[in-house]
Amino acid sequence: MDLYSLTLTEVAKKIKNKELTIKEVLDDIYARIDKVEPKVDAYITLTKKLAYDRAEKLQQRLDNGEDIGVLGGVPIAIKDNICTKGVKTTCASRMLENFEPIYDATVIKKLEDAGAIVIGKTNMDEFAMGSSTETSYIKKTKNPWDLSRVPGGSSGGSAAAVSAQMAFASLGSDTGGSIRQPASYCSVVGLKPTYGLISRFGLIAFASSLDQIGPFARTVEDVTLMLNVIAGHDKLDTTSADLEKQDYTKALINNVKGKVVGIPTDFINEGINRDVKSAYDNAIETLKSLGAEIKEIKLEYAKYSLATYYIIATAEASSNLGRYDGIRYGYRAEDFDDLDDLYRKSRTEGFGDEVKRRIMLGTYVLSSGYYDAYYKRAQQVRTLIVENFKKAFESCDVIMIPTAPNTSFKFGAHNASPLEMYLEDIYTVPVNIAGLPGISVPGGFDENGMPIGIQFIAKAFDENTLLQVAYTFEQNTTYHKEIPTIEEGK
Repeated sequence: MDLYSLTLTEVAKKIKNKELTIKEVLDDIYARIDKVEPKVDAYITLTKKLAYDRAEKLQQRLDNGEDIGVLGGVPIAIKDNICTKGVKTTCASRMLENFEPIYDATVIKKLEDAGAIVIGKTNMDEFAMGSSTETSYIKKTKNPWDLSRVPGGSSGGSAAAVSAQMAFASLGSDTGGSIRQPASYCSVVGLKPTYGLISRFGLIAFASSLDQIGPFARTVEDVTLMLNVIAGHDKLDTTSADLEKQDYTKALINNVKGKVVGIPTDFINEGINRDVKSAYDNAIETLKSLGAEIKEIKLEYAKYSLATYYIIATAEASSNLGRYDGIRYGYRAEDFDDLDDLYRKSRTEGFGDEVKRRIMLGTYVLSSGYYDAYYKRAQQVRTLIVENFKKAFESCDVIMIPTAPNTSFKFGAHNASPLEMYLEDIYTVPVNIAGLPGISVPGGFDENGMPIGIQFIAKAFDENTLLQVAYTFEQNTTYHKEIPTIEEGK
């Protein structure tokens, strides 16, 4: 039996019931990695010794009759912008290629308290800036469904690792779609929770008002179990919401009768791929057949989300990345004439082109004379978008849109035009702008056999409704059961 093909829920149950040992599971998943990773390149760092040491200790506790947690013994992968004590956390950048944090992110502590085993750190776009994982300084992750195509980004390694069955679940971060879009491209489930629901302490910042950690897994049930573990207030994160702890697994009800699903017809533009539109229409019919009420809504300000996002996100990136100066930590140029030259050379050599582009854009919109024209106006439009969503949710329980306008593209397809790449985020950035929860679930395949994701959006902190609708859709379709063959092309 290939243990790696089990879901997170299944493997956790088998370990708890002592049908499997933790070492057996770990052996199987690392054997899978040895076989598949050379083709996919999802991981930057593997933590084998630490994983086996932890497995041994957990097994001893289990054998002694102790409770080792809901994720006891389950191998989990972590995006490489989430701090792991004593393990390299590179952000896929030359700037941090040798950085070893002296502390764990809060989500890592929560995972380990629940018994999970971190098996490695996954590849990503440099500093989470990108939509394809092509901007990584270290390697290019391939899409398991077609190795000539991108896995999406910025959490491409985390999505690919789960899709290729090299981890039972993983953590990513989502600033403008960086969990949901690669989930769509790789046919896995990706959840971006409400801003503030999960602690960002230990997440290396890109855009602090937009960043949110979230899980990938093969099923909505598995993602929900991960959410149960990592959600909750954290005093170390000033943006963390102080809410009563919930059991989100109670939302896993296969029923959407009476639920109102909003369809923003004004936002589904002509640029959408024909196969994506067809899958979306099929999803509408599926929910309608299950008893959901389909209602047309308007999101008239959503079309401004992309422009708003690329002003606010770059402005915050410019501020956040100012700390990498070649002095305190990170990459430092070897040859320089004076302090200014050290700054210049360290940042020039340490950052990739996309990161430099966004820093410059952000610095420009924050500069004297342009602040009011760009940054201030973008914040005002952000308020309009937030209010737009609030009004929409007065008449519906969830909103459904495609996760991305297209399916995964070939490597290098958008290298000549960064704007084309940015447009791949058109259906995901509004969720981050408004701080809402969103989830991408497998929703079909295009004519080339590439995955298509369907995205559900709910009110802030209404993950229960979000998960119920997503779970019902999943349980009444079969797309999530398909697995990639991990071959070159189709």
